[in-house]
Amino acid sequence: MESRVPQLLLNAKIINDDQYKTLLTRQKDSGNSVITDLVKMGLVTEPQITKFLASYYNLPVVDLDNVEIPPDVMKLLSPEFVQKYSVVPLSRSGRNLQVALVDPSIQFIIDDIKFISGFEVEPTLATQNAFLKMIERSYKLHGTLDQILKDMGDGSVELIQDQQDENDLAAIRNAIEEAPIVKLVDGLIADAVKQEGSDIHIEPYEKTLRVRFRVDGVLHEVMSPPNHLRGAIISRIKIMSNLDIAEKRVPQDGHIKMKLGDKTVDLRVSTLPTVFGEKVVMRILDKANLTLDLAKFGFEEKALADFTKAISMPYGMVLVTGPTGSGKTTTLYSALSQVNTESVNTMTAEDPVEYHFDGLNQVPVREEIGLSFATALRAFLRQDPDIIMIGEIRDLETGSIAIRAALTGHLVLSTLHTNTASATISRLIDMGIEPFLVSSSVNLIMAQRLMRKICSHCKTPIEAHPEILREVGIEAEDGKKHKYYKGKGCGECNGTGYRGRTGIYEVMPISVTMRRMILEGESSAELEAQAVKEGMITLHQAAISKCQLGITTLEEVLRVTGEG
Repeated sequence: MESRVPQLLLNAKIINDDQYKTLLTRQKDSGNSVITDLVKMGLVTEPQITKFLASYYNLPVVDLDNVEIPPDVMKLLSPEFVQKYSVVPLSRSGRNLQVALVDPSIQFIIDDIKFISGFEVEPTLATQNAFLKMIERSYKLHGTLDQILKDMGDGSVELIQDQQDENDLAAIRNAIEEAPIVKLVDGLIADAVKQEGSDIHIEPYEKTLRVRFRVDGVLHEVMSPPNHLRGAIISRIKIMSNLDIAEKRVPQDGHIKMKLGDKTVDLRVSTLPTVFGEKVVMRILDKANLTLDLAKFGFEEKALADFTKAISMPYGMVLVTGPTGSGKTTTLYSALSQVNTESVNTMTAEDPVEYHFDGLNQVPVREEIGLSFATALRAFLRQDPDIIMIGEIRDLETGSIAIRAALTGHLVLSTLHTNTASATISRLIDMGIEPFLVSSSVNLIMAQRLMRKICSHCKTPIEAHPEILREVGIEAEDGKKHKYYKGKGCGECNGTGYRGRTGIYEVMPISVTMRRMILEGESSAELEAQAVKEGMITLHQAAISKCQLGITTLEEVLRVTGEG
């Protein structure tokens, strides 16, 4: 199933040779359709590729949002064929079958449809997004979780509830591998991926079992399966992760790799014993959703210029700070993708390695065998590195080696857990690193957060209450100069009013004046004041700016950055 789209775009000079090669390399790993990767990489927009293909193949474009497929027409092509080739039958007239294609460049696709259906084929063109919505609506390829539970009824799965006979693991495995539980767990994962969730939480309580997804940084409950299925669901996940289903007393970590539709998804699995059973958290690592273009992260113009300049320097340290889940690792990967070329040796120490990239020498930290960040860093310095990325500076030993590397001709990128950029200086000094070393090695510190964006489908203007403006830190007169919005809640955003996230950034280059202030022991507040004087935008200011541009809400500003 080879698409000719990349070659067609290259011939039409819509993409260049380098972009063409990068696309083909990404295609080998992503498992996505060509059009998905083109859009994800920012090479074309979906309307652009649809318009190009419609013109090239002289095909009409059909709006699938307003089409209902007759049941007899739907049966002409199997769901598997529909999903594999991104084609959907629309209507039949005599011996003619009208179909909608996403990628008409796939060779022999029309002949295959003609052979399978027995009809003459009238092709039309549809966008990929509209196609995916159509097959979910008409074919229900993954089904709904509620329907899966309904189909299961009481079943025999209940027999393995709190199974204590560890000598009969084979029987347990056989019960868990029965279709209903397999379908439920697979449906759960598919639904989380479809909602673009980052984590799945399965939490046992005394009389209930709760399943929650983290979407756009916020947890929300999606279902509560019958409590008697608790053991079966958790054991099924443990089998998929190659974990020991007999061991329920200690935490375990595993990994699942799944193919869902046209994408391959990795899941990092963690189990934790609680008083009512094992809690499971699955972190969804979907490389297809990983954006590496810094320009699309939501940086202010000056902040992006300062950060790009710092990561382009031949030596020194660049630190990214923020709480867990604020996108620090993605920022570092994006920085590395920008500076990592054939002429440099780039090495990373990560705990764990979440995404694999060609051209990076990635080392997973394993404390249990003595391979710590500090140990890996020492080994890196004997490997002729140019650029070093350390997942996190956790202690004096790691921090001291990292600073020594930055002072001896290496570019060092790392993260810390601090709330603001200026507080990072105090954190390093509190670790025991001498102020003169911090002053001379650190080039730039960036604090970041992720904010939810208002859903574009249900975005509506609101009258901002003076009290909430005051809480956010916006003066009443200034507040009147801007419009404010929120999402009413719709099917596209699952009723939340938010869809997707954007970053806010506090980028603090270490100027000559600030280096002197660090040496003199000035406080975090004084350092921040100087940075603002030199043009730094604080996290709170960046959040307010996003709100006043209509990207996010006043409530989200308060949730992420607190009161002004």
